[in-house]
Amino acid sequence: MSKPAKTIDQKLRARKIHKPPFIIYNVLGRIWQLLFQKKLNFHYVYKVDPRKTRGPYIVISNHASRMDYIYTGIPLLPHTFNYVAGYNEFFRSHLAFIFRLLQIIPKKNFTPDLYAISQVSRIIKKGGRIVLFPEGMSSISGSNQPSALGSGKFLKHYGVPVFVFNIKGGYLTSTKYCLDERPGRVDVVIDQLFTPEQLKTLSENEIQLKIDEAIHHDDYAWNKVEKVAFDGHGEMAKNMGDLLYQCPKCHQDFVMKGDHNVIKCTHCGNGATVTERYDLIPLDDTCVIPETPVAWYNGQRDAVRAEVSDPKFEMSEPVELGMLPSYKYLKDLKTAEIVGKGKVVLNRQGFSYEGTKNGEPFTFHLSSAEVPTFAMCTDVTRFYTFYFGEFYEFYPKTNIVMKFLLAAEEIHRLNGGKWKDFPENLQPKK
Repeated sequence: MSKPAKTIDQKLRARKIHKPPFIIYNVLGRIWQLLFQKKLNFHYVYKVDPRKTRGPYIVISNHASRMDYIYTGIPLLPHTFNYVAGYNEFFRSHLAFIFRLLQIIPKKNFTPDLYAISQVSRIIKKGGRIVLFPEGMSSISGSNQPSALGSGKFLKHYGVPVFVFNIKGGYLTSTKYCLDERPGRVDVVIDQLFTPEQLKTLSENEIQLKIDEAIHHDDYAWNKVEKVAFDGHGEMAKNMGDLLYQCPKCHQDFVMKGDHNVIKCTHCGNGATVTERYDLIPLDDTCVIPETPVAWYNGQRDAVRAEVSDPKFEMSEPVELGMLPSYKYLKDLKTAEIVGKGKVVLNRQGFSYEGTKNGEPFTFHLSSAEVPTFAMCTDVTRFYTFYFGEFYEFYPKTNIVMKFLLAAEEIHRLNGGKWKDFPENLQPKK
């Protein structure tokens, strides 16, 4: 009797990750350099050059965009690295082969993953090098999130040299709300963050804070100084209302619509023109517009923080439910297979789904402690989480995703969750 075929997950978990093949890695790296460095106007500066280090080391970086493998990989050639990437990305047909070839390590975001830790350990012991993004997800707003829980503990455990990349302009080239590429300029500064001796003497919390200080950056604040023009092809405000959903004037939610170069409130008419430098120019003297999109986004967080302080706070939304396939890779840039529909609810007790899965009734609940945030595969139109290690993606009918994410984060913190916001005195680097 023949054995049943292994699922994609079983194949992934059975793999022993090795250092990537030197020649293939460097050939691909040089091809990507030819394709993207001039096109994206990408520059880098070494304060310390990691390539002078012998033996294993770890590189961390702010996670500006989906192009960060370019901004971190090219400056370090010919050194090869094992990147750590989202587990779910390994189920997408256009990524699966190259991820296997280059020995990328899968990691389930915002949930414990012993397999990923074991494979990082394996590479470090073999003298290899690791690149990871401590935020766990590319920037949503143009500024970045605090590093994921356990980042300080992780670096202290390995005790190898740690280098840091600070990517500037990467988000403005590839925003989270619009998947169009917008060439302008990308600057990268490379420095050493920790020596092995420093990791021994610092506490896990001190290391975590220094990580956050090193990667903290606001692309919009940076460009107020640099004044770089990004080529948005006349679509600078495209889909911006998915991210900036609340009107700063009438304070209504889900009323902002971005079209071409204009973002405008469908309720009161408040709006702005978005220039190629991402400046927000009010449509007229009556309009109320924040200085930058990050300031706008942070204002939404302030409003949500006030809302969730009410013990009766609750959001609910009809959704389609997506899961990862067992045997066939996802095609056409999909991130999940739709397997059911139902309703998601977020309140002070946590996050719940109630509906169907594969034609059967299905319900689950996660406490606020288990949901420090939600993750997003591509843009801000859908979100996902893990339940007992299983990937679940939610496709709402309206643009509620950003408010769901902000509310989940603020409920987690209000209820004493461990994942905290940046300290008030921590300012973005310009």
